[in-house]
Amino acid sequence: MSLYRVRVRRRKCCNGVNLEPGMEAQVITPVNRPVQADNWKYVEEAFMRIFGLSLRKANALNMSDLEITKLG
Repeated sequence: MSLYRVRVRRRKCCNGVNLEPGMEAQVITPVNRPVQADNWKYVEEAFMRIFGLSLRKANALNMSDLEITKLG
């Protein structure tokens, strides 16, 4: 299990979803890299749980919109 901090890098408004810089969530994943193919679901679920926002709908599930830091 790995712990990551995922933070929004820039303001983005897409499909009715508004993201602000500094919004962050801590994500626990059973994999070492949350940014590979199907591992984005952990990041998506964390933001949905905390903010009620869909990063997939905002088209923000990518490294240019999110900053990912490994905490543990």
